[in-house]
Amino acid sequence: MALILNVETATTSCSVSLAADGKIVSLKELDADYTHAENLTIFIEHVLNEAGVKLSALDAVAVSKGPGSYTGLRIGVSTAKGLCYSMNKPLIAINTLHSMASGIIEQTGVTDQNILFCPMIDARRMEVFCAVYDIHKNEIRPTAAEIIEPNSFEELLTSHPIYFFGDGSAKCKEVFAMNPNARFIEKISCSAKYMVPLSEAAFNKKQFEDVAYFEPFYLKDFVAGKKKGE
Repeated sequence: MALILNVETATTSCSVSLAADGKIVSLKELDADYTHAENLTIFIEHVLNEAGVKLSALDAVAVSKGPGSYTGLRIGVSTAKGLCYSMNKPLIAINTLHSMASGIIEQTGVTDQNILFCPMIDARRMEVFCAVYDIHKNEIRPTAAEIIEPNSFEELLTSHPIYFFGDGSAKCKEVFAMNPNARFIEKISCSAKYMVPLSEAAFNKKQFEDVAYFEPFYLKDFVAGKKKGE
Protein backbone atom coordinates (compact mmCIF):
# COMPACT_ATOMS: atom_id res chain seq x y z
CA MET A 1 0.00 0.00 0.00
CA ALA A 2 1.67 3.18 -1.12
CA LEU A 3 1.43 6.68 -2.57
CA ILE A 4 3.48 6.56 -5.79
CA LEU A 5 4.28 9.17 -8.42
CA ASN A 6 4.58 7.57 -11.88
CA VAL A 7 6.57 9.28 -14.65
CA GLU A 8 6.37 8.28 -18.34
CA THR A 9 8.59 10.04 -20.90
CA ALA A 10 9.90 7.19 -23.06
CA THR A 11 8.14 8.36 -26.23
CA THR A 12 6.39 11.52 -27.45
CA SER A 13 3.93 11.24 -24.57
CA CYS A 14 4.68 13.25 -21.43
CA SER A 15 2.57 11.56 -18.77
CA VAL A 16 2.43 11.70 -14.97
CA SER A 17 0.10 9.87 -12.61
CA LEU A 18 -0.32 9.81 -8.86
CA ALA A 19 -1.60 6.57 -7.42
CA ALA A 20 -2.67 5.60 -3.92
CA ASP A 21 -2.75 1.90 -3.07
CA GLY A 22 -2.69 0.98 -6.77
CA LYS A 23 -5.50 3.31 -7.81
CA ILE A 24 -5.10 6.51 -9.82
CA VAL A 25 -5.70 9.69 -7.85
CA SER A 26 -4.64 12.16 -10.55
CA LEU A 27 -3.38 11.98 -14.14
CA LYS A 28 -1.90 14.64 -16.41
CA GLU A 29 -0.55 13.85 -19.88
CA LEU A 30 0.04 15.23 -23.35
CA ASP A 31 1.05 13.26 -26.43
CA ALA A 32 2.92 15.86 -28.47
CA ASP A 33 6.34 16.17 -30.11
CA TYR A 34 8.68 15.63 -27.16
CA THR A 35 7.57 18.39 -24.77
CA HIS A 36 9.03 16.67 -21.71
CA ALA A 37 11.54 19.37 -20.83
CA GLU A 38 8.82 22.03 -20.83
CA ASN A 39 6.01 20.06 -19.22
CA LEU A 40 7.26 17.31 -16.93
CA THR A 41 7.78 19.31 -13.74
CA ILE A 42 4.56 21.24 -14.42
CA PHE A 43 2.62 17.97 -14.77
CA ILE A 44 4.14 16.64 -11.55
CA GLU A 45 3.09 19.78 -9.71
CA HIS A 46 -0.40 19.52 -11.26
CA VAL A 47 -1.12 15.95 -10.08
CA LEU A 48 0.16 16.70 -6.59
CA ASN A 49 -1.91 19.87 -6.31
CA GLU A 50 -5.02 18.19 -7.70
CA ALA A 51 -4.74 15.47 -5.07
CA GLY A 52 -3.79 17.90 -2.31
CA VAL A 53 -0.57 16.02 -1.68
CA LYS A 54 2.91 17.30 -0.87
CA LEU A 55 6.04 15.78 -2.39
CA SER A 56 7.18 14.73 1.06
CA ALA A 57 4.09 12.50 1.38
CA LEU A 58 5.20 10.25 -1.48
CA ASP A 59 6.31 6.74 -0.63
CA ALA A 60 8.17 6.24 -3.93
CA VAL A 61 8.70 7.55 -7.44
CA ALA A 62 8.34 5.19 -10.42
CA VAL A 63 9.79 5.93 -13.84
CA SER A 64 9.37 4.30 -17.22
CA LYS A 65 12.91 3.05 -17.84
CA GLY A 66 12.74 2.29 -21.56
CA PRO A 67 13.35 1.31 -24.22
CA GLY A 68 12.40 4.49 -26.03
CA SER A 69 13.65 7.94 -26.92
CA TYR A 70 17.15 8.64 -25.60
CA THR A 71 16.34 12.25 -24.73
CA GLY A 72 12.91 11.46 -23.31
CA LEU A 73 14.30 8.73 -21.07
CA ARG A 74 17.12 10.96 -19.85
CA ILE A 75 14.67 13.67 -18.82
CA GLY A 76 12.27 11.30 -17.08
CA VAL A 77 14.94 9.31 -15.26
CA SER A 78 16.97 12.34 -14.19
CA THR A 79 13.83 14.01 -12.83
CA ALA A 80 12.74 10.89 -10.95
CA LYS A 81 16.23 10.34 -9.54
CA GLY A 82 16.44 13.96 -8.46
CA LEU A 83 13.16 13.68 -6.55
CA CYS A 84 14.17 10.42 -4.90
CA TYR A 85 17.61 11.67 -3.94
CA SER A 86 16.36 14.95 -2.48
CA MET A 87 13.62 13.28 -0.43
CA ASN A 88 15.38 9.99 0.33
CA LYS A 89 12.56 8.04 -1.32
CA PRO A 90 12.88 4.72 -3.21
CA LEU A 91 13.06 4.63 -7.01
CA ILE A 92 11.05 2.09 -9.01
CA ALA A 93 11.83 1.36 -12.66
CA ILE A 94 9.18 -0.06 -15.00
CA ASN A 95 9.90 -1.53 -18.44
CA THR A 96 8.05 0.70 -20.93
CA LEU A 97 6.86 -2.18 -23.12
CA HIS A 98 5.65 -4.17 -20.11
CA SER A 99 3.70 -1.13 -18.96
CA MET A 100 2.07 -0.73 -22.39
CA ALA A 101 1.15 -4.42 -22.58
CA SER A 102 -0.24 -4.46 -19.04
CA GLY A 103 -2.45 -1.47 -19.77
CA ILE A 104 -3.82 -2.80 -23.05
CA ILE A 105 -4.45 -6.29 -21.67
CA GLU A 106 -6.54 -4.74 -18.88
CA GLN A 107 -8.24 -2.36 -21.32
CA THR A 108 -9.28 -5.01 -23.85
CA GLY A 109 -10.39 -7.58 -21.28
CA VAL A 110 -9.36 -10.41 -23.60
CA THR A 111 -9.80 -13.90 -22.14
CA ASP A 112 -8.63 -16.06 -25.07
CA GLN A 113 -5.49 -17.79 -23.75
CA ASN A 114 -4.09 -18.07 -27.27
CA ILE A 115 -3.93 -14.32 -27.95
CA LEU A 116 -0.61 -12.49 -27.62
CA PHE A 117 0.18 -8.78 -27.28
CA CYS A 118 3.07 -6.97 -28.94
CA PRO A 119 3.72 -3.36 -27.88
CA MET A 120 5.95 -1.47 -30.33
CA ILE A 121 7.92 1.74 -29.95
CA ASP A 122 9.13 3.46 -33.09
CA ALA A 123 12.87 3.41 -33.66
CA ARG A 124 14.63 4.34 -36.89
CA ARG A 125 13.52 3.41 -40.41
CA MET A 126 11.82 -0.04 -40.30
CA GLU A 127 13.02 -0.77 -36.78
CA VAL A 128 10.97 -0.97 -33.60
CA PHE A 129 11.56 -1.74 -29.94
CA CYS A 130 9.17 -4.55 -29.03
CA ALA A 131 8.39 -7.56 -26.87
CA VAL A 132 5.59 -10.13 -26.80
CA TYR A 133 3.34 -10.92 -23.82
CA ASP A 134 0.56 -13.40 -23.10
CA ILE A 135 -2.74 -12.40 -21.51
CA HIS A 136 -1.26 -13.02 -18.05
CA LYS A 137 1.34 -10.29 -18.80
CA ASN A 138 4.14 -12.82 -18.94
CA GLU A 139 6.94 -11.94 -21.36
CA ILE A 140 7.26 -14.75 -23.90
CA ARG A 141 9.56 -12.91 -26.30
CA PRO A 142 12.08 -10.56 -24.68
CA THR A 143 12.52 -6.87 -25.35
CA ALA A 144 14.54 -6.33 -28.53
CA ALA A 145 15.21 -3.96 -31.39
CA GLU A 146 13.49 -5.60 -34.36
CA ILE A 147 13.73 -4.73 -38.04
CA ILE A 148 10.28 -5.40 -39.49
CA GLU A 149 10.35 -7.81 -42.44
CA PRO A 150 7.72 -10.11 -44.02
CA ASN A 151 8.89 -13.04 -41.88
CA SER A 152 9.00 -11.11 -38.60
CA PHE A 153 7.04 -12.90 -35.83
CA GLU A 154 6.33 -15.70 -38.33
CA GLU A 155 6.79 -18.47 -35.76
CA LEU A 156 4.21 -16.87 -33.45
CA LEU A 157 1.74 -15.63 -36.07
CA THR A 158 1.29 -19.15 -37.45
CA SER A 159 -0.39 -20.28 -34.24
CA HIS A 160 -1.40 -17.13 -32.34
CA PRO A 161 -3.43 -14.02 -33.04
CA ILE A 162 -1.19 -11.11 -32.07
CA TYR A 163 -2.37 -7.61 -31.22
CA PHE A 164 0.19 -5.03 -32.33
CA PHE A 165 -0.01 -1.51 -30.87
CA GLY A 166 2.07 1.53 -30.06
CA ASP A 167 3.62 4.15 -32.33
CA GLY A 168 5.87 1.56 -33.99
CA SER A 169 3.06 -0.77 -35.06
CA ALA A 170 2.21 1.29 -38.16
CA LYS A 171 5.36 -0.12 -39.76
CA CYS A 172 3.82 -3.60 -39.56
CA LYS A 173 0.39 -2.97 -41.06
CA GLU A 174 1.37 -3.17 -44.71
CA VAL A 175 3.98 -5.88 -44.12
CA PHE A 176 1.49 -8.14 -42.29
CA ALA A 177 -1.58 -7.11 -44.31
CA MET A 178 -2.25 -10.62 -45.61
CA ASN A 179 -1.87 -12.40 -42.29
CA PRO A 180 -5.25 -12.89 -40.56
CA ASN A 181 -3.57 -13.39 -37.19
CA ALA A 182 -2.02 -9.91 -37.24
CA ARG A 183 -4.38 -7.48 -35.53
CA PHE A 184 -3.83 -3.82 -34.75
CA ILE A 185 -5.04 -1.49 -32.02
CA GLU A 186 -4.87 2.12 -33.17
CA LYS A 187 -3.85 5.29 -31.34
CA ILE A 188 -2.19 3.73 -28.30
CA SER A 189 0.33 5.95 -26.52
CA CYS A 190 2.55 5.28 -23.54
CA SER A 191 0.85 6.45 -20.37
CA ALA A 192 1.70 6.73 -16.69
CA LYS A 193 -1.73 5.25 -15.94
CA TYR A 194 -0.51 1.89 -17.28
CA MET A 195 2.39 1.97 -14.82
CA VAL A 196 0.20 2.05 -11.71
CA PRO A 197 -0.38 -1.68 -11.01
CA LEU A 198 3.21 -2.52 -11.88
CA SER A 199 4.74 0.15 -9.65
CA GLU A 200 2.42 -0.82 -6.77
CA ALA A 201 3.47 -4.47 -7.13
CA ALA A 202 7.15 -3.50 -7.27
CA PHE A 203 6.78 -1.36 -4.14
CA ASN A 204 5.15 -4.19 -2.22
CA LYS A 205 8.02 -6.50 -3.23
CA LYS A 206 10.59 -3.78 -2.42
CA GLN A 207 11.99 -3.94 -5.95
CA PHE A 208 13.89 -0.66 -5.81
CA GLU A 209 16.75 0.73 -7.87
CA ASP A 210 20.03 2.24 -6.71
CA VAL A 211 19.27 5.95 -7.13
CA ALA A 212 22.92 6.89 -7.59
CA TYR A 213 23.73 4.37 -10.31
CA PHE A 214 20.49 3.63 -12.11
CA GLU A 215 20.50 4.33 -15.86
CA PRO A 216 17.68 4.08 -18.44
CA PHE A 217 17.28 0.95 -20.54
CA TYR A 218 18.31 2.47 -23.86
CA LEU A 219 18.62 -0.90 -25.63
CA LYS A 220 20.63 0.79 -28.39
CA ASP A 221 23.40 3.39 -28.45
CA PHE A 222 22.36 6.97 -29.02
CA VAL A 223 22.77 8.24 -32.58
CA ALA A 224 22.48 12.00 -33.00
CA GLY A 225 20.37 13.16 -35.94
CA LYS A 226 21.37 15.99 -38.22
CA LYS A 227 19.51 19.25 -38.20
CA LYS A 228 17.56 20.22 -41.27
CA GLY A 229 19.74 21.81 -43.92
CA GLU A 230 22.92 20.07 -42.75
